[in-house]
Amino acid sequence: MSVTLPGLLPELEVIRKDFPILERTLADGRPLVYLDSANTSQKPQVVIDTMVDHLERHNANIARAMHQLGAEATEAYEGARDKVAAFVNAPSRNEVIFTKNATEALNLLARTIELGPGDNVVITEMEHHSNIVPWQLACERSGAELRWFGVTDDGHLDLSNADALVDEHTKVVAFTWVSNMLGTVNPVGDLSARARAVGAVSVIDASQAAPQLPVDVAATGCDFLVFTGHKTVGPTGIGVLWGREDLLNALPPFHGGGEMIETVTMQRSTYARAPHRFEAGTPPIVEAVGLGAALDYLAHIGMDAVHAHEQAITAYALEGLATVPGLSVLGPLDAAQRGGAISFELEGVHPHDVAQVLDSRGVAIRAGHHCAKPAHARFGVQSSSRMSSYLYTTPAEIDALVEALEYTRSYFKLG
Repeated sequence: MSVTLPGLLPELEVIRKDFPILERTLADGRPLVYLDSANTSQKPQVVIDTMVDHLERHNANIARAMHQLGAEATEAYEGARDKVAAFVNAPSRNEVIFTKNATEALNLLARTIELGPGDNVVITEMEHHSNIVPWQLACERSGAELRWFGVTDDGHLDLSNADALVDEHTKVVAFTWVSNMLGTVNPVGDLSARARAVGAVSVIDASQAAPQLPVDVAATGCDFLVFTGHKTVGPTGIGVLWGREDLLNALPPFHGGGEMIETVTMQRSTYARAPHRFEAGTPPIVEAVGLGAALDYLAHIGMDAVHAHEQAITAYALEGLATVPGLSVLGPLDAAQRGGAISFELEGVHPHDVAQVLDSRGVAIRAGHHCAKPAHARFGVQSSSRMSSYLYTTPAEIDALVEALEYTRSYFKLG
């Protein structure tokens, strides 16, 4: 590390050793500088080892087999559910549904919450496509109206017309906790309370929040919350839907098949209660086990400490990016108001070219619309470059990013 910042994880160098991929060197012997964690986080050795051990020693299907391996696999899978419940402070393990990702969790809700003509659904202009498209489809099917909060020039939600948007006909208010493009941290408690006041349900997309903020579903006052495993140092192919147990049991099944039933006859079927009502077929068993190990890892470090580290690194990155001529940041400029994903433009250079040149220097960022085209359109741009830090990011890596951006300017002869 080139500097020491207040708030950095004191064991940062030890933590980095937990992530084997961070020791990689790339072309020309350059060390990997991984600044794409909002896209997917890297995995600690304990997650890798836990998943390998499960496959080597305990692999079997769950809730079906009466043999020892089946019992071990079931225990591991349901144990992961307990770990998720603890991670989000859920009142009951029965409120935790495993899905393949946050997108599937949001589609589950959009497919099962009853809507009709005269109803409306309220989302926001800063949502990831996975919290826009499912609700668009739901409104097209049902005849309900889709509404949305706009975004202010400084990247916050425009709540000035909230009373008009969220009314007695609103059935769902769905919103991101932390924007994956603007980095904005939204007032999820206030939004949940606004939904509750009109009898609507609130849905939080916590895909960017769960990796870096303490999550307490009771404190948010929300009805449903989703996040994905691969952003929380866990594997791909696993996501989480948390919902209030009474609401989950009132929803119809999303998929039909094995293990989501009470009984089946040729004439009709009856269905299990949550969580199994929504987990038809063989679930992502080893992925759930890996997610459990990932959440144990984060809990051991402490989410308050992870959050403090992210804020320190984000502040340092904002300061560094401000020194690059022609670079403008999209979203709030105060690290206390945002997460670790920072989207930016470099005047005169296409974001894809920025990413390619940085990659040649060993710096991995994302370029494109980040599955947030409406948010980009709001600011009059088609795409942007995005760096995103995490608990293993060092100030030296931010220095490497700034240096690589300066090199990019000279490469394109920007003066």
